[in-house]
Amino acid sequence: MVKARGLALRGKAVNAYTMQAWNISVAGRILLVEDDPQIADYIASGLAEEAFTVDRAENGRDGLFLATDSQFDLVVLDRMLPGMDGLALLKALRAAEVVTPVILLSALGSTDDRIAGLTAGADDYLTKPFSFGELLARIHALLRRSAGGVQKAQETTLRCADLELDRLTRQVRRGGRKIAVQPREFRLLEYLLLHTGEVVTRTMLLEAVWDYHFDPGTNVIDVHISRLRRKIDDGEEKPLFHTVRGAGYRLAAD
Repeated sequence: MVKARGLALRGKAVNAYTMQAWNISVAGRILLVEDDPQIADYIASGLAEEAFTVDRAENGRDGLFLATDSQFDLVVLDRMLPGMDGLALLKALRAAEVVTPVILLSALGSTDDRIAGLTAGADDYLTKPFSFGELLARIHALLRRSAGGVQKAQETTLRCADLELDRLTRQVRRGGRKIAVQPREFRLLEYLLLHTGEVVTRTMLLEAVWDYHFDPGTNVIDVHISRLRRKIDDGEEKPLFHTVRGAGYRLAAD
């Protein structure tokens, strides 16, 4: 049975409308899929006190129905569920192109278990038992990342300093100078610009730009980065491409 209800805040039943009437800002809408009533009540009450609205499901099938039928800012998902386990639910969500961030909760904490959860589509993995403070911190981190990523993903022009990439005309310019790039170079530069200032690993690039989910054992990334670096940084006072030894690459103005 699906539960979508108001939660307890200082002993009173509240929902989004009541919060707004009390001038309490709603922090976001979260779907909690957890079959243990004690854990579910504990998490839901804590989230309500942080001004989140929470919809609840007690099994995987109801969780999948809610997650695909309604708009949520984040899903907190237990791995071991009746009807449909958390991994199967995750895979179904991602297959349906639902990109809502998901935190997977599980008593299984081995490296293989974490890899299985993240591979299935989880954005974060938290092992039971956990503190509510840690869960809340991870929720806020994912919501910040998701908000920034969605906004940037919708932009038609990506920029870093005087470098511009127009996603509609597929043109690249630096300081007004037009730069000719190949299709793969365009995708690579686009991905780096979407993650401006962040360290991007080889694995991330292989998956996002080449759709490889294994290391082909070649220097294909180094070759393409080198070409882009020459096209964009040569003759410029400030380089934008930075190699982070042992980690990957970073596109930034510093």
